[in-house]
Amino acid sequence: MGSLRFDGVRFTAYTMDHAPRHVHGFYAGIEVIVDLRRDGTVALARRSDAIRPGNGSKADVRHVLTLAARHFDKLVSLWEKHHG
Repeated sequence: MGSLRFDGVRFTAYTMDHAPRHVHGFYAGIEVIVDLRRDGTVALARRSDAIRPGNGSKADVRHVLTLAARHFDKLVSLWEKHHG
């Protein structure tokens, strides 16, 4: 497992995690699963539990996604460090 922290958000890539390439962002009591797309963009993962708990604020989710986009290359490096 590896983590990076930016502006209050801790991004984690789990060693035994699955494709597609993604990180877990933790902020303000929520967890947001962020896909790191091959085209250089980020997106909320397409799964029912992409925001935990499900009632996380839209502003907090947006903050996580914005920081993931801003630090995309670092987050991809974090994922690749643990998944090759």
